[in-house]
Amino acid sequence: MWQISRYVDVRALLTDGRLSKDPGRVPGYVPGPTGLNRHVVHADPPDHTRLRALVNAAFVPRRIAQLETVIADTAKRLLDQVQHQAHVDVIAAFAAPLTFRMICTILGVPGELDNPATRDTLMATIAPAPGMDMPRMENDLHTLLDVLIAGKRSGGERSAVDLLGALVRASDESGAMSEAELRSTAYLLLLVGHDTTMNLIGNGTLALLQHPGQAALLTGSQADPGVVATAVEELLRYDSPVRDATFRCAAEPFSLHGQQISKGDIVSLLIGSANRDDTRFPDADRLDVARTPNDHLAFGYGPHFCIGAALARLEGAVALPLLLQRLGPVQLAKPAAELAWRPTRVMRGLAALPVVRA
Repeated sequence: MWQISRYVDVRALLTDGRLSKDPGRVPGYVPGPTGLNRHVVHADPPDHTRLRALVNAAFVPRRIAQLETVIADTAKRLLDQVQHQAHVDVIAAFAAPLTFRMICTILGVPGELDNPATRDTLMATIAPAPGMDMPRMENDLHTLLDVLIAGKRSGGERSAVDLLGALVRASDESGAMSEAELRSTAYLLLLVGHDTTMNLIGNGTLALLQHPGQAALLTGSQADPGVVATAVEELLRYDSPVRDATFRCAAEPFSLHGQQISKGDIVSLLIGSANRDDTRFPDADRLDVARTPNDHLAFGYGPHFCIGAALARLEGAVALPLLLQRLGPVQLAKPAAELAWRPTRVMRGLAALPVVRA
C-alpha cells in the first residue's frame, strides 16, 4: 500500500483516472464479509455515473435545506432529555441519534427501525467489538436490509423524500439498479450518511471544548450564519471525520515523486494529513473558525466528492451551536488523551465523548 499524505498529491490523485475504485483489480482480492460492496463508492464509470445519478437528486442543496427545521427540532428534543444531567455522552445522547434520524428521514426508514440496535448493527461492520459473533452480525445486517427493501415493495411507510423507495422503483421498474446494487447502496447510505456526520459533530465538539475562545464565536452575538458556516468548514479540516479516502488502486502503472506504483497496488489518500498540510493551510495545526479560504478535502474532491456533503454541513451548522448553547458550560469528563477512538481505517470518530457540567 502506498500512503499519500501531501495536499497537492492527494487532491490530484482524487481525480486521477489511473486510479480505480474497483477492489477486484487488486491481485488476490477477497470480498469483505458482508458482500455489500456493489455501490457507488466501489465503482468506476460508467457504473459510477449511473449509480450516482440515482441517488444525487435526494441530496441536492435545495432539498437538504428543507430539512433545517427538522434537524433543529430533533436536536432540541435530544438536548431537552439531558439538560438536567450532570454527565452527558455527547456521542450516545446527541450526535449518534441525531444523525441517524436524519439519514432515516431521507431514506424513508420506518420509525421502528430508527433505534440504537439498528445503528449498532451497521456500525459493527466497520468497527466490530472484540469477540463479536460475526456470522450473526452479518445475518442481522442482511435481515435488516431485506426488511427495509421488502417494506418499500409492499408500499410501506414513506417519508417526504423516501430515497430508498425511489431506488427500489429504479430496480424494479426500469432495471437501472441490480438487486445486489440496491442492497449495497441501502447499506452504504445508512452507514455513511450517519457515521460521517456523527464524527463531524463529535470531533468538532471536542475541538471546541479544547478551544473555548473559538467556541464562543459560535454561541455569542457574532454567531450569525456566515460565522457558523465558516466554523463548520474549519472543523471539517481540523479533525476530519474521514481520515483516509475510500479505496483506490492503480489501474495502470505510473510514477509519483520517483516511486514506481505498479498496476494493482493499493493507493491510500490520507485526507486527515492533507488537511493539516502547512504548505496549503498556514499554521495548519491551529483551530481558526474564521479561516478563509479553506479548500479542505474532508468530503473528497472530483467525481467521488461526498454525495451527502450538503446534509453534513447543514447538520453541523444547526447542531453544534445548539449543543453549545443548550448544554451550557461543560468540560471533558476525562483528559482528551484518554478518549477512545473507534478502530476504523477510513473514518475518524470518537467511541464516546463524556462531558460534565462545569
